[in-house]
Amino acid sequence: MTKKRFIGENPRIGIRPVIDGRQNGVRESLEDQTMDMAKNVAALFSSELKYSDGTPVECVIADGTIGRVAEAAACSEKFRNNNVGVVVSVTPCWCYVSEVIHYDGEVPQAIWGFNGTERPGAVYLAAALAAHTQKGMPAFGIYGHHVQDADDKTIPEDVREKLLRFARAGIAVAQMKGKSYLSIGNVAMGIAGSIVDPNFFQEYLGMRNEQVDMTEIIRRVNEGIYDKEEYEKAMAWTRANCMPNEGEDFNRPEKVKTREEKDADWEYVVKMRLIFEDLMTGNPKLRELGFKEEALGHNAICGGFQGQRQWTDHMPNGDFPEALMNTSFNWNGPQEPFAFATENDACNGVTMLFGKLLTNRAVIFADIRTYWSPESVLRVTGQPLEGGAAKGIIHLINSGSCSLDAAGQMTNAEGKPEMKHFWDVNEDDIKATLGATTWYPANRDYFRGGGYSSNFLSKGGMPCTMMRLNLVKGLGPVLQLAEGYTVDITPEQHKVLNERTDKTWPTTWFAPRVTGKGAFKDVYSVMDNWGANHGAIAYGHIGADLITLASMLRIPVCMHNVEEDTIFRPSAWRAFGMEPEGSDFRACKNFGPLYK
Repeated sequence: MTKKRFIGENPRIGIRPVIDGRQNGVRESLEDQTMDMAKNVAALFSSELKYSDGTPVECVIADGTIGRVAEAAACSEKFRNNNVGVVVSVTPCWCYVSEVIHYDGEVPQAIWGFNGTERPGAVYLAAALAAHTQKGMPAFGIYGHHVQDADDKTIPEDVREKLLRFARAGIAVAQMKGKSYLSIGNVAMGIAGSIVDPNFFQEYLGMRNEQVDMTEIIRRVNEGIYDKEEYEKAMAWTRANCMPNEGEDFNRPEKVKTREEKDADWEYVVKMRLIFEDLMTGNPKLRELGFKEEALGHNAICGGFQGQRQWTDHMPNGDFPEALMNTSFNWNGPQEPFAFATENDACNGVTMLFGKLLTNRAVIFADIRTYWSPESVLRVTGQPLEGGAAKGIIHLINSGSCSLDAAGQMTNAEGKPEMKHFWDVNEDDIKATLGATTWYPANRDYFRGGGYSSNFLSKGGMPCTMMRLNLVKGLGPVLQLAEGYTVDITPEQHKVLNERTDKTWPTTWFAPRVTGKGAFKDVYSVMDNWGANHGAIAYGHIGADLITLASMLRIPVCMHNVEEDTIFRPSAWRAFGMEPEGSDFRACKNFGPLYK
């Protein structure tokens, strides 16, 4: 579906059919049923789930059922040799618990115990989860709501939902492990999120940190260390699709660049886009050009560009290359989007990565800029907020580096706006998105070096999840999220509200789903409880998946509006109290980061 970006193969899901080890009657009667469970789960995962590159998730099943420790060890060896990063055990019966469980505390694990009366699958499930908890290897328990007959090979809907939620989160965890976060530059304007904490990345995500100075971009441009043929292709596409949509220059006359200077900025930002990707994932074409070291890249699954201010005070800003890094297409057509943070806000970049890996879609980077109450909107526009915006709205806006997918110009089969999987993006989607995007000359009060900022207005009606990871002294990382929708307001309201900030930047009007309680008492409370100036916004209501992912990484969730019956955490969390959110904090502190 796309070019290979990272070293090594995609992580696989290991399926372990565990069985009662008693021979001469018991085990033999269960062999087919147990192995069929494993095969059915593997088929479910491979048909429903994809890696971020668009290829189907691969599964590895043990060579046979596992009834004793020797068979468990053989399965573990097979998993090690096949890059298994997520493990699911299945059984319809009792098993010898300590002999058959998988001893690996760094791999997300789930156990499906078949709910049937012929054999005690539920008894094994409870015993195995207790063992995992006792040994400090938290596992997710899956137990169907309704009793099934022994010969029933279907996966009940509630079991299916939990299996897929676990697998989505587990594959996200496994895809991050061993990769890098690349900082291009350092701290932007004192933003704490861009003070990259290597201990967090190492201990919680299993990732390394890489850094290059922003002068590396200048060196590569000046010395021609980029693919010239690819540059010409990208530049031709930009001339045809972006430069015709260059917007009015709103700078003061003394700050307006000449046409020659503006054209030079276009050429420079296109080269920046090529160099960003080369730094992240390498480029074998550079080796052919004699640049062996530069061809390697940093094996980075996520990254960020400092930009402000040392770069943008003198050079064209990074809005155009950042926007195209985070978008589901480029001059070659559909592409797997990157998770690439403005201002090198690594906390937001990681949150974008979470959203991208859980959805396989582009993720929005935005300032959580302003809460507009219904009263304030009526006061300044003379018009009331209506529909989904009636309770108030949050203005999501940043300097024009946002994924172009956020415009909502891509449509699904029902004709509704959608941020699509890149493998579903078509030429009409690309044409509509580019047509709705204006590239304004950068505000040179902010960006003295010039450049271009994208401008569009997101269509309303898209389900979204606003999220953010924050680091807390003495506590560690915490995750917060708010499910809601993009909303439409009248053109007159948008004009007035938008021009009170920077009218050259893209806008998304967001209305979180409120509950009347706590941080979700109302829209104001969501804004008031947000932990940082930035947020990552993913398409879809993925809060339950985020909570499962966070529990795997031992990151507590401090704020969410997810329905309680959809929350899925390891069974060990129940031992830390009856109040779910408090027990989440206590369990995460007790077990510590996944890669401690």
